[in-house]
Order: sequence, then structure tokens, then C-alpha cells
Amino acid sequence: MKTSMESGLLRATAVLVGILAVCGLAAGATQYVVASDDMVAPFPTGVSFYAVAPNGLLTLQQQVVTGGSGIGGGFFGANRISVLDSGNQGCVYASDAGNGGIVGIVVSTLTVGGRATGSVTDAGTSNGIGLAMNERYLYASFTDSNTIGTFQVQPGCSLAFVGDVSVAGLQDGIINGMKVHGNMLIATYTDGSIESFDISGGTPVSNGDKQNSTATLTSQGATYPNSIDITRDGHYAIFGDTSTSVVVEVSDISSGKLTATVVYKSTASISSSNIMLSPDENVLYVVNTQGDRVSAAFFNKTTGKLSGGCTSGRLRGLSENFSYLAGLALASPTGNGGGVYVAEFGSSSAIAMVKFSASGRNCSLREVPQSPVADLNSPGLLSIGTFPPRSF
Repeated sequence: MKTSMESGLLRATAVLVGILAVCGLAAGATQYVVASDDMVAPFPTGVSFYAVAPNGLLTLQQQVVTGGSGIGGGFFGANRISVLDSGNQGCVYASDAGNGGIVGIVVSTLTVGGRATGSVTDAGTSNGIGLAMNERYLYASFTDSNTIGTFQVQPGCSLAFVGDVSVAGLQDGIINGMKVHGNMLIATYTDGSIESFDISGGTPVSNGDKQNSTATLTSQGATYPNSIDITRDGHYAIFGDTSTSVVVEVSDISSGKLTATVVYKSTASISSSNIMLSPDENVLYVVNTQGDRVSAAFFNKTTGKLSGGCTSGRLRGLSENFSYLAGLALASPTGNGGGVYVAEFGSSSAIAMVKFSASGRNCSLREVPQSPVADLNSPGLLSIGTFPPRSF
């Protein structure tokens, strides 16, 4: 689904006192929630870094201006933020779809380390530029040109453009979400098809497994995969679908190729375009992007099956403050994640905080009283992330 909005919003400092516990970080390390501001020209765009205290306090520490421009909208599945924590360097990469650039930010100094662009035909002004990466390469999905650009990761968070490849869905759909695991890149297309690529040589080469998802086929196109996550061992790919209900699909990729997806449905809310596994892989968080709630399902990382779970109450501010829920980030880098931060897209973009609690097979999700925090740097917040990122 495409969303679009333009607004000249003043930048302001925002503080959120939450009760989500953050644990598992090295002493003295700073955890950040990072937001792709996607500000439309002539206003400067950038990446906002929110420092997260051990007690859950979220404070806007700095906006790093990228020097480019955003578009204030685009596809849910196209993640405009990608985070690298290799041990050698910590970087946050962001796409500026308005001018086609990708910027690398050095986390230790909160300064721009480098800027790169693809070929002269690579563009994403209509629906954004999505990012996915491993330690060696960053991949950019250009939605105008329907291309995947390959960039080699360089010292100092800079990038070197390698080349691009043209892609399209089975019904000529536009590239949407991407996810990288090891030597595999998986992509979704807006026509409901999915495809994997071999990236062992850097540049993506199709594995020849392009196919329509099971839910797309059975719904006659009313449902289509959007965002993607992959288990730590690379056994399963999980797809969050845009739909009139909650639809999640799972593909066994242990053979090195996509297989027919298994569909899981729920009527608990509307749509499921953005998903993320918990650090221990026991919980799948699902953002009900066209509704006003967040869901969670229990995941069996051995069998790839989803079961049970829970759904939050209505998040505050739908319609009056935000139009859609979008990207998500984990509250904690360990265990079940403790809940999620959720991007709220609208004229008053914000970041919501939703706490997760579980006892056996019972769970609950609830928005904390101090949520949401207004993100006045963004006219249409779609993508957020955390530094350090989840370990897989």
C-alpha cells in the first residue's frame, strides 16, 4: 500500500517516559531508537536519534541532517533505515528518496560518514527506497525504476556503488520489502509475488523461485506480502501481508529457495504489513498497519508454526493524530523483546510504545500511559530501527 503526505513541520525535542525495560546492553553503551524523518523539500530531512535509558526513558538526542530530501510517504514494506553493528563500526544508513541518495551515519559521533547514489536511472520518488544489508553489502530497492542497487560497505560508514539489476513481480509488480540473511536476499512485490536471490557474489542473482504467495492466490489478489523477517538459522521466511484482516505467511527456505507459503489468519485487527521476530524467536510482533492495534503470535522456530497470541487495545490518536501504523523496533535486544516501538504515520507523526508480557501461553500487549511521543521532525513517519540492532 502507498501512503503520502507533505507537511512543513518544525523540529522539536520530544521526551517520552516509558516503562519498557531495556536490558542486555554493555555497561556504558547507548541504545538508540532511530527514525527516518523523510522530510519533503525545501525542508531538510535527516535521521532522528532517540537515546533510550535503562528505565525506558526515550529522549531525542540529535537529528542528523542528511543533506538530501524525502517524500513523506511510500510503501510500508520498504524500510528506509538499515543498521550495522559489525564490531568494527556502528552505522545507521538512511535513504533519501526525494533525491535518490543513501546516507551513512557514524553512530559514535552522530555525523554523516558518506553519501552514495545508484545509477542515473535508479529512483524512488513515488514510493521510496527500501534498504537491507549484511556486513559486506547494502541493497537498495528503487521503486520508480524497479531495480535493486548494490553498494559495498566501506570504512567510516561510507558506501561504494557496485551496480543494479532490474526486477519485477510475476504480474510486473513493483519491488516492495527486502530482507537479507547470509547469502540470500528475499523480496516482495506489490502484485503478491515473492522471490529470493543469491547474493554470495554481491550482486543479486535470482534463485528462479519467483511465485505468487498462497494468500494472494486464495484471496484472488486481495492480500499480498509486504514486509519480511527471517529466522536466525535461515530456515524460515515470514511475510507480513497487507489485507483486510491479519494475515501472516511462512515459507520454508532451508533448501536455499522459497517454497509455497503456509498462511495464518486472524480477525483480531486489520492488516499486518509490518512484522518482526523477538530476539529469542518465540514471539512474532505484528503491526496492524491499517488498523489501530499491535498483535503478537507465538512462533515455533523449529516447526515454523504460529499459534495463539494477543492483541493490544486501540492505540491513542487514530484519525486525529495518525492515519496508519507503520514500522516497528524492539524495546529490548534480548528475550521476547519486551514489546515494541511503533511508527505512527500522519499529520502528527509519533512513536508509540507497546509493552508485551507473557506467562506460559498467555500474553498481553498494552500501550504505556506516556505513549506516544510526537516526532515533529517527520511529516510522515514510516521507518524506525534500533541501535544496536537485533543480533540476526
